[in-house]
Amino acid sequence: MAAQNHIPPRSVWLETYGCQMNIADSQLVTAVLRRAGYAAAARPEDADVILLNTCAIREHAEERIIGRLGDLARLKQARPGMRLGLLGCMAQHNRAALIEKAPWLDLIAGPDSYRRLPEMLGAERFDPAIDVRLNRGETYGDLAPEYEAGVRAYVTAMRGCDKFCAFCVVPYVRGRERSVAPDDILREVRGLAAAGVREIVLLGQTVNAYRAGETGFAALLRNVAGVAGIERIRFTSPHPSDMTPELIETMASEPKVQPYLHLPVQSGSDRVLAAMERGYTAGEYLALVARLRAAIPELALSTDIIVGFHGEQDDDFRATVELMRTVGYDSAFTFKYSVREHTRAFRLGDSVGEEEKGRRLSEIIALQESISRERNRALIGREFPVLVEGPARRGGGILAGKTPQFKTAVFPGHPEIAPGATVRVRVESATAHSLSCALA
Repeated sequence: MAAQNHIPPRSVWLETYGCQMNIADSQLVTAVLRRAGYAAAARPEDADVILLNTCAIREHAEERIIGRLGDLARLKQARPGMRLGLLGCMAQHNRAALIEKAPWLDLIAGPDSYRRLPEMLGAERFDPAIDVRLNRGETYGDLAPEYEAGVRAYVTAMRGCDKFCAFCVVPYVRGRERSVAPDDILREVRGLAAAGVREIVLLGQTVNAYRAGETGFAALLRNVAGVAGIERIRFTSPHPSDMTPELIETMASEPKVQPYLHLPVQSGSDRVLAAMERGYTAGEYLALVARLRAAIPELALSTDIIVGFHGEQDDDFRATVELMRTVGYDSAFTFKYSVREHTRAFRLGDSVGEEEKGRRLSEIIALQESISRERNRALIGREFPVLVEGPARRGGGILAGKTPQFKTAVFPGHPEIAPGATVRVRVESATAHSLSCALA
């Protein structure tokens, strides 16, 4: 009997840029391509296909990606059969300019086109294959992403956004809100629990707006909490306007839902919040924080803040500084405003100079460092259960994990402590970014 020729699978190299939603999408893309017979390449030089999953949110994102595509074009010159593709938000947002700046691209696919990737990659054509159609019915709920090994997994609960904040391009590149069916989410979570995952983070651009039939977000949290083997549940990112009393009560009463919340505020000025079309005032936000802390006394809060939005005066910025002091965030992600094409604020332009934006950003970064350090040092002497993730970056047999408040704790390792275990530690010292602990 004649031996059959063995045809090795085509190999793919996938690079991911941007937020956790993009990382989750890359895990989905990996699964789609794996089912189509693609294998992961060890390095880009060896790949038959190179894909970049991109973000369009931050300033200079396009310049960075164009530069990377230029590097990869040299690999393509050396191997003419290689296919080079661009995925994600940037592909959706600025496809025409990308084709002009990177004419060697073979494929451009938006966030709702990932099912078609094998077909697009298999097509023989001179012009690039482009599919950036938004699909209000696409949730990928029936597809199981290929998760990386670890004790924590990020599960997409909903896609898109209906808020249309003036500075944000997300509704235009990811489409309108649609929620993954609860049964699909629970099937995925059960599989992750069986694989050893102990913490689930539910993802969505405005995740607490989740609604699938009669199931709202609070009910979804309780359903996920019912999965055996899952010890901790978190979610990101919620919108303040959708923090319902039912959701707060669920966070307070369901032990698996952890006492940590990322609650973007963006500005402390009512005038700027109105211009941003955020849908709440600073006073309403502070009242929400007070309700949350009354219901969940151990709650840790983080946030997003933008400085230098169009029209932001010094008194507006001072209002943001004052709100930061009032809330006392455990951590904050801070950004300079950058004008984004296709957003509602694009026509307004940019009224705050880069130097002033930089000064304001430096001030709030320094303030948050001080607040974070103070809040962490207040924990010295206290004990916390920590979900062990693995070796700490500092090495030396030190382990790292997260407290319920999502603070990084580092502590001496022990042969009997493995990733996925929960250990009790006592805080001995602290910086703005981590807690140094001893086993309790």
